[in-house]
Amino acid sequence: MRLDVPVAFVIALVCLAALLCILVGVRVGMLIGRLKAERGFADRLADGRSDAVKRSRATLGGQFLEQLAPYLPDFPAEPTEVRFIGKPVDFVAFRGASAGAVERVTFIEVKSGGSKLSTVERTLRDAIESGRVDWVEYRVPGADAD
Repeated sequence: MRLDVPVAFVIALVCLAALLCILVGVRVGMLIGRLKAERGFADRLADGRSDAVKRSRATLGGQFLEQLAPYLPDFPAEPTEVRFIGKPVDFVAFRGASAGAVERVTFIEVKSGGSKLSTVERTLRDAIESGRVDWVEYRVPGADAD
């Protein structure tokens, strides 16, 4: 007994089976990918948290050293003659102010470890070194001196 099955039907059946295999393969691949990602997420999260703690400690340590710097050896100015600004430069020193006459104004940036100047700090340094520094006296309007 022989069945006469049209060729088009067989081709359609094979294509449907191939499509089903592809869909199953994609689904299995997605599940495997999700499992791998979930396993790696815990490790990446722990590494990220550890890195954040290290950076936070470095930042806090640097800020502490900035405040303490005028009292450390070899600081380029007397502690009584410096004023903390913080941004974009850490200190401004008014050399000679403790004797009653400012002889020189010095901008001081404190760095620790391997930290580098930021873009703003570099441009400020360049402006100071090239002499692009001004003095401006501003009088508050309506505040008449009697």
